[in-house]
Amino acid sequence: MTPDGAPRPRVDNAMVKALARAFRLRKMLDQGKHATLEDLARAKGVNVTYVSRILRLTLVAPAVVEAILDGRQPVGLQLDDLMQGFPLEWKGQFGLISRGQDRPE
Repeated sequence: MTPDGAPRPRVDNAMVKALARAFRLRKMLDQGKHATLEDLARAKGVNVTYVSRILRLTLVAPAVVEAILDGRQPVGLQLDDLMQGFPLEWKGQFGLISRGQDRPE
């Protein structure tokens, strides 16, 4: 707990790294460094399915990304949860972080 009684943020390094990787791969595609997901996967030495799943993280709402980067995500939210899928509409994603409002330390 912080001095004011608020829960101490807990940054999930795996989620932060995955988000960074997703946005880096997306940038490579946007800049035309790789024409297809297959080209990108081959260049990175990973499976195209993995590239597709990790790129899906670029669709996470900015408020959810910010909560993850700040360590304010719910204790139960794991990278595997995000990799399995989430609502594409940002409004539908707020449930991912709203559960963390009253997190225990």
